[in-house]
Amino acid sequence: MFSKVLVANRGEIALRIVRGLRDLDIRSVAVYSDVDRLSQHVRYADEAHYIGPADARQSYLNVERIIDVAKKCGADAIHPGYGFLAENAEFAEACEAAGLVFIGPSPESIRLLGDKIAARRIAEQAGVPVLPGSGELTSVDEALAFAERIGYPVMIKAAAGGGGRGIRLIDSPEALPGAAARAMQEAAAAFGNPAIYVEKNLKRVRHIEVQVIGDRYGNIVPLGERECSIQRRHQKIIEECPSVAVSPQLRRTLSRAAVRIARAANYHNVGTVEFLLNEDGQHYFLEMNTRLQVEHPVTEIVTGTDLVKDQILVAAGEELPYEEADLLTRGWAIECRIVAEDPFNNFLPSVGRVVFAREPAGPGIRVESALYDGIEVTPYYDSLLAKVTAWGRNREGARQRMKRALAEFRVVGVATNIPYLQQILDLPDFISGDIDTGFLDRNQVLAEEHFEEQREIAEIAALLMVTSSDRDNGDQPLNGQAAPSNGYRAAIGAWRQQQAGLTSRGGGMGRWPRSF
Repeated sequence: MFSKVLVANRGEIALRIVRGLRDLDIRSVAVYSDVDRLSQHVRYADEAHYIGPADARQSYLNVERIIDVAKKCGADAIHPGYGFLAENAEFAEACEAAGLVFIGPSPESIRLLGDKIAARRIAEQAGVPVLPGSGELTSVDEALAFAERIGYPVMIKAAAGGGGRGIRLIDSPEALPGAAARAMQEAAAAFGNPAIYVEKNLKRVRHIEVQVIGDRYGNIVPLGERECSIQRRHQKIIEECPSVAVSPQLRRTLSRAAVRIARAANYHNVGTVEFLLNEDGQHYFLEMNTRLQVEHPVTEIVTGTDLVKDQILVAAGEELPYEEADLLTRGWAIECRIVAEDPFNNFLPSVGRVVFAREPAGPGIRVESALYDGIEVTPYYDSLLAKVTAWGRNREGARQRMKRALAEFRVVGVATNIPYLQQILDLPDFISGDIDTGFLDRNQVLAEEHFEEQREIAEIAALLMVTSSDRDNGDQPLNGQAAPSNGYRAAIGAWRQQQAGLTSRGGGMGRWPRSF
């Protein structure tokens, strides 16, 4: 077993991994950039090391720097989380060359499945249906010719892509040249490879994914499916486990297909095989993600597993302690992604200081976040602030608990998508489970602010501003109690004075509700 593991990530996923390491009594090492010095994962880890400026290319994507820190601090392994270097085969190889264990699949599996066209070939050889699609294309003319052959509409995707990057939906020949050129530019910027491929697009399909985990002894276990059809611009925002569209027989079919693909790629550690499911129940392989997923909590809650702990154990050379037959799924789980985006302003990123954050709690609610009062939301990284997962005995029970959780969630200082999520949960088609990847386009959800919410936020803001007056200098009692002697009260007073100064210049609080 490892004695020390470096977490090569930030935010809520870094904190989640640090907690998993603590459960295993393994010392954790956090890394941080200039803007993450006070982050939760930095304070919670056993030790933390600076790795560079805010620009991710010079810090969280700096392979040489991260490995150097890992070696100097005596780490045995590196956990990449998701995003950044999680699906980077060169990083995995660099870890192995430095004598460090990469907590993830092998570089060969990452490279093989990261090539979307090669992954399609693996699925075909494993007897799993795939959508009609091209090979790797490097020019607009090639894409235009293939699209004419299979017929519109088509999807253009980055050959080395993932996470919704480089994807374009094309309905006509006239729209293809410009869209293909932009997709190639985006693919080159995001993945260093401008190659694309063209795939037939289906109407009214669900995005269903199967979680798998494999060890180094040939055991590969499927852990059920997740429904990920609620997407905005190809980005998932609500996920659930299980799916209302998947029968026990179909679940077994999808699970067997996922295992065959993983086995063909000689896969170990956690991974996710993604499928499209049409209205007739026909499934098609989409891609395989060679990492931990953002939405892994819904699977953990329903199956009673700990995927982060399991992937650490597998990387340490241990055999999986369970088989598929041992997993007894229970109830339903729904996850909502809370992001710093303004739904009232075309979902533009919202940056600034979070002056107050209150996370939901109570029965059936799990929150993973790195929020704290005073955290700066910067433009340098992903806008994800938190993930809220609700469990219930059935889907409606989980939905009602999620509604309660979102109503309790308070973030003052930056805009979030919480009102948008609340409206989605109340849509009749969502309640009935009649969803697909075009759900949000078809329903045209437009978030509206509620007066009661605005009033509560205004009261919180007013209270914070009143308590930031010059009288609160750290020497005064708090609520009639003597000030702590450890200097913390003084620090809070100084911070509040700083907030008052920033607010007077109009730059400290981020975006306020329009009616405030």
